[in-house]
Amino acid sequence: MTVKKLKRSVTLAGHRTSISLEAEFWTALADIAAEKGRPLARIIDEVDKREGRDQNLSSALRVFVLAHYRGPREK
Repeated sequence: MTVKKLKRSVTLAGHRTSISLEAEFWTALADIAAEKGRPLARIIDEVDKREGRDQNLSSALRVFVLAHYRGPREK
């Protein structure tokens, strides 16, 4: 099974960068942005600026989507 990644350019902190994600993650991010009433670029910027982020941005966005759909975890 081949999974195609889509590359999109965004501006973060005044600099253009490109992010490669699978189409399903781009769709999920767009859905989350719409749900929150924020532009997609702002959601990406918020994930990029998270304290303690030690992953590359593409990985951080995948984890963000997963966490969003999993909801709050019980401890």
